[in-house]
Amino acid sequence: MLIGGELVEASSGERFENVNPATEEVLGEVADASTEDMRHAIAAARTAFDDTDWSTDRALRKRCLEQLQEALESEREELREEIIAEVGSPRLMTYAAQVDWPLADALKYPAKMIDEFPWERSLPDSDMMGMTSRRAVYKEPIGVVGAIIPWNYPVEVTLNKLGPILATGNTVIIKPAPDTPWNATRLGRLVAEKTDIPAGVVNVVTSSDHLVGEELTLSPEVDMISFTGSTATGTRIMEKGAPTLKKVFLELGGKSAMLVCDDADFAAVVPGGAMVCVHAGQGCAMQTRMLLPRSRYDEGVELVSAAMAGVPYGDPTDDGVLMGPVVSARQRDRILGYIEKGQQEGAKLVFGGGKPAHLPKGFFVEPTLFVDVDNSMTIAQEEIFGPVLVVIPYEDDDDAVRIANETTYGLSGGVFSASEERATSIARRIRTGSIGVNGGLWYGADSPYGGYKASGIGRQCGLEGFEQYLETKAIAWPGG
Repeated sequence: MLIGGELVEASSGERFENVNPATEEVLGEVADASTEDMRHAIAAARTAFDDTDWSTDRALRKRCLEQLQEALESEREELREEIIAEVGSPRLMTYAAQVDWPLADALKYPAKMIDEFPWERSLPDSDMMGMTSRRAVYKEPIGVVGAIIPWNYPVEVTLNKLGPILATGNTVIIKPAPDTPWNATRLGRLVAEKTDIPAGVVNVVTSSDHLVGEELTLSPEVDMISFTGSTATGTRIMEKGAPTLKKVFLELGGKSAMLVCDDADFAAVVPGGAMVCVHAGQGCAMQTRMLLPRSRYDEGVELVSAAMAGVPYGDPTDDGVLMGPVVSARQRDRILGYIEKGQQEGAKLVFGGGKPAHLPKGFFVEPTLFVDVDNSMTIAQEEIFGPVLVVIPYEDDDDAVRIANETTYGLSGGVFSASEERATSIARRIRTGSIGVNGGLWYGADSPYGGYKASGIGRQCGLEGFEQYLETKAIAWPGG
């Protein structure tokens, strides 16, 4: 781990196993921190923020981000293999959101913003109470941030948190998911060995105990929690952070709709529903509800059934595989429970639904397709986080929008039509934080990402994501 500028083991000497989800083999071990270790990390981050010039030295921050970028790129291929092994990600995905996309801009964009962001601005002079006052507004870092990372896209999430947290002058404690700890300890080592980041500015604490991470939420020494994960955990963070009025950024679950209009090119569009199987469906923005018009419903079902049946899955080291395992036995069993629930509630299982017989080792679930789904069913309302697509019929555009919005979530989605104007009009009516029209991709370090409703609070990336790690201070002086 990295605590206070030192690469250390847990104070207890305890370690826990890192398991390959594709083979169920133990990759190795990692330090298993206690609450005491987390408190040491929090104290180190607090001291680094309060007693060094990190929060005010923008030139240092920019140089350090550039050094970290260079260090990560020097071990890009090692990082790629690590992600395949501990996350179970298909190699194909490491050339996109798992590794290469975040390495392209997650640190570079915030580093550029250090020079471009309006850290201060003047307001017009005011005349009140018989005096003239000069006024200005300053942006300052929040302080100590606890960054809690999920297991599905750990490098992407970590770097898109770390970039703006550091660029804005904060210090941080990174708590990776226990399922995928090695990419975080690699990051910690690179910070310690290849950058000028002062001791305590970045800390990495690994633990098999989720309550060790909760210490970040409970501690009055931590000013903000930046969390990506389930809505249930996000709710707990808000509850436990309330006594200290903790600021929070929460990027939570989703149940996004893929809305296909009746004028769309079905042959080109509908097979894309099989993209729910990418990385075994372990993505909060994935379009897990396909909405098809009744007038072309049977045609759409036939096309998406063929696409799901053709998804290549298995060994994630295989260049041609789109879908590997889910991250753990627990996650696999959770997904299978949802599939069983869907059948009990009357949805029609067309394809998949179980463990693949030809893959006896690894935490695999078959690509699974349900049709004739009512939007009130559990599989249409709750986030399954697995390779499961549900197909729902609709009557007209208004009905489709109603169904798309009839969910507690509001994270992402897609609308497809022969008319870009029609698709955009529908997209504007769907209450979700990001949405693609005819396959457009909104992803990027400059694009704010987050959700409406139960999908979260705040935004990751973009100007909005940069500013959420800043406080606002107004100062006034007498005189005109």
